Amino acid sequence: MRLASHLAAAFALAAPLAVHASERVLLANGFDMRCDHHAEIGSVVRIYMSKGEGSFIEMKPAEITGYETVADPPPAAVETASLKPRAETKLTPADLRLMLADAGEQHNVDADLLASVVKAESNGNAHALSRAGARGLMQLMPRTAADLGVDDSFAPDQNVRGGSAYLDELLRRYHDNIAIALAAYNAGPAAVDKYHGIPPYRETRAYVARVIHEFNRRVVARQHEAVRHAEAARQLQHASQSPAASSSLQASSSR
Repeated sequence: MRLASHLAAAFALAAPLAVHASERVLLANGFDMRCDHHAEIGSVVRIYMSKGEGSFIEMKPAEITGYETVADPPPAAVETASLKPRAETKLTPADLRLMLADAGEQHNVDADLLASVVKAESNGNAHALSRAGARGLMQLMPRTAADLGVDDSFAPDQNVRGGSAYLDELLRRYHDNIAIALAAYNAGPAAVDKYHGIPPYRETRAYVARVIHEFNRRVVARQHEAVRHAEAARQLQHASQSPAASSSLQASSSR
């Protein structure tokens, strides 16, 4: 699951010639994020995403439960990790549709809703990695993935299975209210419960609107396709029952 963008920004990179101690901010909604440093400014806490004071976000103290000091890895380790090849996953649109259909049937979630979430989260990129650390097709945060039993979030089948199970859980928790469940998927259930609905986060509100718009588009397209198939079947049946067709069939059978 992705953390709302007002809680996620670009992480500061370690200086190339020194190990720099950054911070991990522990959030009340169960997530955490990494920053360079923080400072209390009046009634808010500023989370600085890089050295200096040019890039920051502001949060209420109640939204933060604690801080941890994190030492960035040495330059050699960073370089080694960046050069390590990642196995490519060949995932065709047909593979993804089948995967989402199977997951939707297993968890009683509309496959078009799952497809809409995938489009909004990763646009179908199985190796997508957000700045907040969310991974894969349905952008699972590491802690959420672990809770769902997902060992490799970049493996499409595991990611879809875990993301579908989590969305199913949220839909049941919020009595099949799709908008609220999507808000919880994006910002976390704690934020939804705190505000008794969709949180007043610009990114979360935009996310919910984007997914629902795509879902509605897919549902309408599916309905139109069903109508076309029904009409084609009706015309075929009508043609087979017409006198000309019957005469043709009789003549053919008499040869």
